[in-house]
Amino acid sequence: MHFSSAAEIFGVDGIIVLVVVVLVLFGSTQIPKLARSLGSAQKEFKKGLDEGASEDGASAPKAVKAAPPPAVSPPTQTTVTVETNGDGSSGTSS
Repeated sequence: MHFSSAAEIFGVDGIIVLVVVVLVLFGSTQIPKLARSLGSAQKEFKKGLDEGASEDGASAPKAVKAAPPPAVSPPTQTTVTVETNGDGSSGTSS
């Protein structure tokens, strides 16, 4: 895929018209502020990408490491006492 430069797409006349329109819309005092804000936004974006990449690199060994199995307590023994009546049934007789 071949991308053309802006001069080839718009031509010299189109670029001049574009610059004039930007000057009219934003004014000559706002353009430096706009350029600074775009530069700082780009800087923050690159900083975020670098931090994300470093976090991914640092957390990769942690993700590979297996977590220890949960502690399992031994089963407890329960003693059940059943009282029987003389006839072999359990419980009280009425």
